[in-house]
Amino acid sequence: MSKKQIRIGMIGYKFMGKAHSHAYRDVPFFFDSDGIPVMQAICGRNEGAVKAAAQKLGWASYETDWRKLIERDDIDLIDIGAPNNAHAEIAIAAAQAGKHILCEKPLAMSVEQAQKMLEAVNKAGVIHMICHNYRFVPAVQYAKKLIDEGKLGSIYHIRANYLQDWIIDPNFPLVWRLKKEVCGTGALGDLAAHSLDLARFLVGEFKEVNGMMETFIKERPIGEMSGGLSASVKGGALGKVDVDDASIFMARFENGAVGVFEATRFAGGNRNGNRFEINGTKGSIRWDMEQMNTLQFYSADDETGTQGFRSINCQEEVHPFAGAYWPPAHIIGYEHTFINLISELMNGIANGKNPTPNFEDGLNNQMVLEAVEKSAQTGRWVSISDVR
Repeated sequence: MSKKQIRIGMIGYKFMGKAHSHAYRDVPFFFDSDGIPVMQAICGRNEGAVKAAAQKLGWASYETDWRKLIERDDIDLIDIGAPNNAHAEIAIAAAQAGKHILCEKPLAMSVEQAQKMLEAVNKAGVIHMICHNYRFVPAVQYAKKLIDEGKLGSIYHIRANYLQDWIIDPNFPLVWRLKKEVCGTGALGDLAAHSLDLARFLVGEFKEVNGMMETFIKERPIGEMSGGLSASVKGGALGKVDVDDASIFMARFENGAVGVFEATRFAGGNRNGNRFEINGTKGSIRWDMEQMNTLQFYSADDETGTQGFRSINCQEEVHPFAGAYWPPAHIIGYEHTFINLISELMNGIANGKNPTPNFEDGLNNQMVLEAVEKSAQTGRWVSISDVR
């Protein structure tokens, strides 16, 4: 049987644009997916830059207006890598045009926007997915398997932190990731969004949160992103930072578990410290993105005297997604998390079945983010149902 070709139109061509492009190119190499991505068109406002990106990244054509991209008859999937404040408008328009959608996280700027996005894709009957790529690390998927098999028993705790340091220099410029009107929140939506999505995936739904948010550097020189997490200063003027540099919150889950979460871009020496530990009645697991292929597992069922955390290199065929790549212990990297995610999306579109995480997960995540914001403003516990 011939594979279903899925023609992609992608909005954004820098950090996430590069990661997504690589995934679309490599999915057919590693996975026998039912859908084959066709890199039809890439979109960006700067014509010179987006034209160069199309040539370098392997796109057949380019557009400078996302509306024209959505109107094209030769596009099946819209991939949204634009800044956060553009997600809702683009996704709703894409759904109304009958396009499937992949959207970067966080899904929206508010719960209200996220709800409208979910309603739009459900009404249109299109496939939708949110790009929480860390769910697709083989070690994280294996952690989920161990939890579902009862190897940890009932869950008591999750403690998760996402630590970076790329804006710790007070002279680092005021880029879009530091402007509330563009991104909504700072470290909370940029980093903690990943941690809470992993918590929902592994532990369960949040019940209530109690948080605080802090901005350490109040003003910065005006500038713009120049690729990855690099930026350049434009002129000498200063602008106000109106999002959080750090966010910390406690949580209670519907199943009785409790959690502690920390996200900051001011933790010197931490380039991408995405980590969690989960403790249950029968065992524990630990994971660190900077050693992404290793899962640490403790079992209370081990003999006395041999108990302790063991390190599992999750690169065997029995580990989710790992068998698509290299022989055991020939490790994979960050880019493969996107390939794994895209393989699920291609199968979902080809078979008409919505993969996860999708816009429903995005909405649930947004409710937790908004509850943390509300708690930080009021100094009180906030129930997730209060922001639903």
